[in-house]
Amino acid sequence: MMGRRDLKVGAAQFASVIGDVDANMDTHIRWIREGRKAGLDLLVAPELSLVGHYGPHNLLCCAMDRKDPRLKLLAREAGEMVVVVGFIEEGPAAQFYNSAAMLQNGRMIHLHRKINLPTYGKLKEGKYYAAGRFVETHSLDEDWSAGLLICADVWNPALTNLAFLHGATLLICPISSGVEAVGIEFDNPAGWAATMRFYSMMYGAPSIMVNRTGTEKDLTFWGGSRIVDPFGNEIAVAGAEEEMISATLDYDFVRKARHLLPTVRDSNSALVQRETNRLIDKLGVPNFVRDKD
Repeated sequence: MMGRRDLKVGAAQFASVIGDVDANMDTHIRWIREGRKAGLDLLVAPELSLVGHYGPHNLLCCAMDRKDPRLKLLAREAGEMVVVVGFIEEGPAAQFYNSAAMLQNGRMIHLHRKINLPTYGKLKEGKYYAAGRFVETHSLDEDWSAGLLICADVWNPALTNLAFLHGATLLICPISSGVEAVGIEFDNPAGWAATMRFYSMMYGAPSIMVNRTGTEKDLTFWGGSRIVDPFGNEIAVAGAEEEMISATLDYDFVRKARHLLPTVRDSNSALVQRETNRLIDKLGVPNFVRDKD
């Protein structure tokens, strides 16, 4: 993909069998083959796609380390196409993470551990997972650099801002959003639509949001995966059922959008760091919290 100005991307939304990695492998392989058949450069699956939203209820049985042969199998199936899958990662010292991996040509090329673990409404992720500590990007080619964040990560605007300041020209966001997750008064579908359009428009970069479908226990997943252009326009939106949507992204649109609205250029990182440190001092947060990473 070196030197390309366009990128053909896809979002595959589907339901997962709760806590059963092996049962979900066939679904992933099927969609990977569909993506390759469609000529995609990048295919994104939902958050925790290999275990389901309630996968952590079987955490010790379905956690995988990053060298798990099943991940390698999916990476081989991906070939030249980059595939993003979600899984429960068992890291060193028996620490468990809600992770998303980018797979290509038989290997894992990038890993993100979810940082912002929601503990509100029906969401209890802090009970199961350790929090990730880093916001990083991964270069797909000379133009396209992916910022991979998971679901609630983008509800902390500082994390999304960091991804773009690290050079992201594309935001990838696998999610697991149920209608009832936050509360019946909170419109999750409308909230996600506004959030993805805002970030794409504000930072002049396309975004891909991929949700799951179906029902798991007390949560109804509404699908609604979408691909948004650098001006904040939705160019592909899925319905509520299992499907794959796709679009071709043109890097020249990123150039135009960032020329018109130079948010990244005008971000004052030194001021933000100074004011953040001043806030930490004001609140009396111990120094080890500030310096541990």
